[in-house]
Amino acid sequence: MTPWYIVIPVGLLIAFAAALLFFWSVASYRILRELNALPTARAGLPLAKARPPTRSVCVVVPAHNEAGSIAALVQSFRAQDHPNAHFVLVLDRCTDATERVARDAIGDDDRFTIILNDSCPDDWAGKVNAVWQGVQRSEHAERADHLLFTDADCVFAPECLSATIALAEDRDLDMLSLFSTQRHRAWYELLVQPTTTLELARQYPLLRANHRDADHRRAFANGQFMLFRRAAYDAIGGHEICKHALLEDIGFARALKDHRRPAGLLLADGVVSCAMYDTWAEYQRGWKRIYTESATRRPLRLRRAAKRHAAIFTVIPAGALACLLAGLFVVPGADTPLRALSIGLPLLGFVAWGFGLTLAFRAGRTPLWVIPFTPIGAVLTASILLRAARDLDAGAETQWGGKSYQRQSR
Repeated sequence: MTPWYIVIPVGLLIAFAAALLFFWSVASYRILRELNALPTARAGLPLAKARPPTRSVCVVVPAHNEAGSIAALVQSFRAQDHPNAHFVLVLDRCTDATERVARDAIGDDDRFTIILNDSCPDDWAGKVNAVWQGVQRSEHAERADHLLFTDADCVFAPECLSATIALAEDRDLDMLSLFSTQRHRAWYELLVQPTTTLELARQYPLLRANHRDADHRRAFANGQFMLFRRAAYDAIGGHEICKHALLEDIGFARALKDHRRPAGLLLADGVVSCAMYDTWAEYQRGWKRIYTESATRRPLRLRRAAKRHAAIFTVIPAGALACLLAGLFVVPGADTPLRALSIGLPLLGFVAWGFGLTLAFRAGRTPLWVIPFTPIGAVLTASILLRAARDLDAGAETQWGGKSYQRQSR
């Protein structure tokens, strides 16, 4: 008979293994359900070929000191196959070579307009004001059938505009937003970014964000890509409704919900890609802002998210691994039931864990070899959440888009 001092701790570890199996079985089911129920942006490709969209679109891009990324964006715009597109670059209080790089990349392409913005009202967020200036000061934006707002660190596939407009029209959406495919080059983009984005996806599930019934929709959008019908944009009040917002995308999603207008959030699947941050320091600062605003500036919510995230991706898998090792090396071989449970249950749990992460990583085009390092990324993601809560408690300012913002916790 196995001694009690082995049975009790192994029994506790078996509970971790059971939790791993249960959580990731449910998570895998939900991920599969979302992937099967919702198209990606690539579903617009055959739609655009069958019925090429002809309605005009004006793309407005705010750019604050984006000399390192603006050329790639412009080149991707120049390659667009949409026949009726215009591109407005709002160079917002730039102090670097953004204007020179942009003009060199544009060349003699008359589909582009550059607007120089040298100020921002105190009661406006910098990015929001820049986009609003682009909409107000561009005659192309004024008469366009669609308005698309994107960021200067994005790159579009040549068929992006045609595909997404066709998809938005096919799904009868007043606003289509995309989760951009993220770059995976720097170490933090490989190790931390997958769990960072999965945490946001956990808070705002895609199926909830795409619910046709506004009463059941979880309002969310991604500011890296927001395609509006111009009439819907005007009807909800344009960028003036979120002039204070540090996450104007969520502001728009909530306004559309309040006006009971259809909106969708889909995976870009490579149609739009993005390199959000160039350094680890920028990454942490940027995601603290995103998490803070998505949690409506509630420190308690941020702390709960940090604990939950660490438990899901680190603590529970670590307990299941300890269970497996105990089953292999601690439980006596004669105790067949306990040994089988302490080995078989964590193995099944890790199969579910690996399957769920494989689904999520493939959807985000993340290399699968990163999966074993997920617990490391989760620890660093949890630390970002905790530091975001501490910053709120301390009343620390946040820097974004060339301005400082004082945020009050709620």
